[in-house]
Order: sequence, then C-alpha cells, then structure tokens
Amino acid sequence: MSISEKDVLRTAKLARLKIPLDKVEGYVKELSSIINVIDSLARVDTSSVEPLVNVSEFQQPMRQDQVTQGNCPEKILKNAPKEVYEHFAVPKVIE
Repeated sequence: MSISEKDVLRTAKLARLKIPLDKVEGYVKELSSIINVIDSLARVDTSSVEPLVNVSEFQQPMRQDQVTQGNCPEKILKNAPKEVYEHFAVPKVIE
C-alpha cells in the first residue's frame, strides 16, 4: 500500500500540522515505507506462537488465599489528625 500526497496533506490537516509543500514528497516516502513494514508484519504466521503473558521468564510465586480481618479502621485512622465516622476528615476545599 502506498500513501499519496493527498493522504499526507489530509492527515496533516486532521492533526493540525503545517507541512511545507516542498516537504510533502519526503513524508510520502517515509509513511509508505512504514506502511509497508506494518503490512509485512501482518503477513507473518503466528499461529504456532503462544501468547506472551510475562516478558520475564520467571513466574510470580503464588500464595494461598487466606481470609483476614482486613484493614482495621482503628489502626488506619490512628495517626489521622481528625476523623469523622471512621473516615478521614479534611478541610473543605470547594466553595
């Protein structure tokens, strides 16, 4: 697939870019080469490739789920300067 000068100018207009008319041909060549690379990647057969879950070959250690009491509000609010109904109280910032 190739890109025309009209495509470059329309794309530049949509992106609100000002491209000098003498530079349009250079953009046509560069964008056409980018589209060609993307087209070649689309033709690669990836049917035998497993999906990538993690870029690292190491697995994350798993742990057993255990039911806990959760975060106790008394411990959380212990150092709060002010609390109301087990919530942080902060100064009003909206008038």
